[in-house]
Amino acid sequence: MRSHLLNDLTAEHYRRSVTEGVERVAAKLAATDRPFTGVPVDALAPRIERVDLDRPLHDTTAVLDELEELYLRDAVYFHHPRYLAHLNCPVVIPAVVGEAVLSAVNSSLDTWDQSAGGTLIERRLIDWTARRIGLGAAADGVFTSGGTQSNLQALLLAREEAKSDDPAKLRVFASEAGHFSVQKSAKLLGLGPESVVVVPVGHDKRMQTVALAHELERCTREGLIPMAVVATAGTTDFGSIDPLPEIAALSAQFGVWMHVDAAYGCGLLASIEHRDRLTGIERADSVTVDYHKSFFQPVSSSAVLVRDATTLRHATYHADYLNPRRMAEERIPNQVDKSLQTTRRFDALKLWLTLRTMGADGVGQLFDEVCDLAQQGWRLLAADPRFDVVVRPELSTLVFRYIPSAVTDPSVIDRANLYARKALFASGDAVVAGTKAGGRHYLKFTLLNPETTAADIAAVLDLIAGHAEQYLGESLDRAS
Repeated sequence: MRSHLLNDLTAEHYRRSVTEGVERVAAKLAATDRPFTGVPVDALAPRIERVDLDRPLHDTTAVLDELEELYLRDAVYFHHPRYLAHLNCPVVIPAVVGEAVLSAVNSSLDTWDQSAGGTLIERRLIDWTARRIGLGAAADGVFTSGGTQSNLQALLLAREEAKSDDPAKLRVFASEAGHFSVQKSAKLLGLGPESVVVVPVGHDKRMQTVALAHELERCTREGLIPMAVVATAGTTDFGSIDPLPEIAALSAQFGVWMHVDAAYGCGLLASIEHRDRLTGIERADSVTVDYHKSFFQPVSSSAVLVRDATTLRHATYHADYLNPRRMAEERIPNQVDKSLQTTRRFDALKLWLTLRTMGADGVGQLFDEVCDLAQQGWRLLAADPRFDVVVRPELSTLVFRYIPSAVTDPSVIDRANLYARKALFASGDAVVAGTKAGGRHYLKFTLLNPETTAADIAAVLDLIAGHAEQYLGESLDRAS
């Protein structure tokens, strides 16, 4: 069994095995003509259940043959131009190379003596991102597993900075279009369900600052403590960007921590054309960025950044076996001192190789392309009487629904759109997402693939209309 350990004696075995795996994936990518096969869970689950994990195959080729049947054949392929569903991006090749390197070397980024140069590379990328945001010379941060963890850590710091002896009085203000991780984080931080004050959005799906000011004043008047305002730069459903300068001004006026969840909109930090849409983010106390959304990185690649590095002390614990206090005195850079995680992958390497190969402008150009594509898609939807589109996109998300000319019952229209999404997924021809707006069911395109074209969007709209019309026709037949 030692022949399977990666070391100096098995380097050739490693090379052959990884090469064979890469060749399988490359062949699959080259041959994939739709984003999904449409396999139902009831067909796939028994195949996986039949695998006897206590009887290994002992052969890489045989294992990869099995994997082809169980996973590769039916995977959802985000690189396909008609995958239009969630915030999943196609990935750039330099980052995939980084993934291979970091997995093989297997550095752990918690302490210097487990990572050496990995620690310094991550710190350099944090500094680079902080400069792009404009947080100032005292900024710092750390890579995380994703936006949910980044938001959790930011709110932990905000809670500690609020210096309250009564957590029941703390309040977090978040847009009704914001991410659910704000509510989840409040619960994990021991705050009650009433601690998150939901601020309404306008027709443009951006936080209403008049309403925010009213809620801040009300809470202060009632003796409650504003702990944090969470602004969103790229809501999950609509891609909307809250009015950051106005929110920053209110946060300063009430002395409250301002966090910006830019998990989606962080691609604008590299944008050549649209960087101004993030104006005001430089005034935040903390920022979430997900490179694995709009920097075209493999999952996971995220970070939380703070204006004042000293606030990260609220996540610091010292263990004699790992990062004793003397290490800080000796200026040994241990990333675990500012992270919620202990063992942590060297995910920063993927972004490092991307920037060193493509440059920030190269990444920004790709993100600009999908933002421009969303504008083309919006014009198509706005001109098509079959569809109702909710809002003109600020980033690359379109929320819309099919509206039949002969049906006026909203619940029937809801069911037609739900059916269309399900039928489209089952066909494998395209994958779209769904959400609710105004209490009604809508469909959603999240455009993150520069290879997607306006023609792809038009074709998928026709497919959606066709499935919805089929449902309505069958419903009429059943009713008659």
